[in-house]
Amino acid sequence: MSLGHDQVMKGKEVIMTECESKNKKLRDLMERHEIDALLLRQVANFAWATCGAASYVNTAATDGASSLLITASRRYLITDNIEATRLRREENLEELGWEFHITPWYETNQTIGELTRSLRLGADHSHPGAADLSREFPRIRAALCTEEDDRFRTLSGICAEAMDRAIHSVRPGMSEYQIAGILEKEVQSRGVQPIVNLIATDERIFHFRHPLPTDKPLDRYAMLILCGRKWGLVCSITRLIYFGRLTDELRLKASAVARIDAQFITATRPGRKLRDIFRQATQAYREQGFADEWQLHHQGGPAGYEPREFLVTPALDDKVSVGQVFAWNPSITGVKSEDTILVGPEENEILTCIPGWPVEKIHLDDGHIERPAILEIT
Repeated sequence: MSLGHDQVMKGKEVIMTECESKNKKLRDLMERHEIDALLLRQVANFAWATCGAASYVNTAATDGASSLLITASRRYLITDNIEATRLRREENLEELGWEFHITPWYETNQTIGELTRSLRLGADHSHPGAADLSREFPRIRAALCTEEDDRFRTLSGICAEAMDRAIHSVRPGMSEYQIAGILEKEVQSRGVQPIVNLIATDERIFHFRHPLPTDKPLDRYAMLILCGRKWGLVCSITRLIYFGRLTDELRLKASAVARIDAQFITATRPGRKLRDIFRQATQAYREQGFADEWQLHHQGGPAGYEPREFLVTPALDDKVSVGQVFAWNPSITGVKSEDTILVGPEENEILTCIPGWPVEKIHLDDGHIERPAILEIT
């Protein structure tokens, strides 16, 4: 399932409206910092400002191969002749009002200096003579619009489908590299980039929170972790599979982490302070008998154009807003729970739900919530 850019974007008119809204946010930022021009080079900010266009060549790069320059009245796209054709024909950025400035790849690009001469310049990265505004952008990007929420739904559905297909293809004896390759294939074949593809098997799940895959073969227990990117947005999902009957230890821990995750998700409602949500969740860790486990790995936070736009800590005063997307990832040594959720006006929507996946039903004062269990293959 891989939808085309035009199918998800719902037409040029909608994109233009979204772009204008983002242009206003950028110019408001410029006014607050008293600058005349703003230079964007980070991959995440390029995608956000262009409503989903890709500026990278190396998928692991923070800074892209093209830049955006915004002034009080103009919007420039600065690139070389290698990138310009794709950005015109496939990303349609000229049609969206970006004025192209193209330099041959073999010449030094002087465009930024020429366009910003005598202007007070800000940038989202370290640039000579520019004020570094990089810390401003995670929260700007985290305030998603309706069109971005729609894209997130599509992206999350693709990632959930790919994870489901991949994990059901896992067999004992496969190496972690092979499992990572299966997940990569299922994700890429659906038009999504797996920018995080972590695999652990058996005892490695108990030793490492960020398990880069190795040549270790699977005996019984595997964890697959995915962050998938499309239209610049990044969705996160984790699932676990066990061949045989779960041990009592794993069953206990899996139930506990599901309850902690339920606390995170149900507490993430409009107007709530993130520090209060964090405090409520750490209390859940204590109630489940794992008081200090939250200290061993971050707990997640708002998602957007990075897997987490920023991590939630006990000190954050930020408040939850309708339309934000969150990816919480509580863990207890040996287990983890992670989905991508959308904050709605009335209730939260779990975007990466996998139909038919075994769940733990968590009963709450006003209803219940289902969290993914470990898939047992007996």
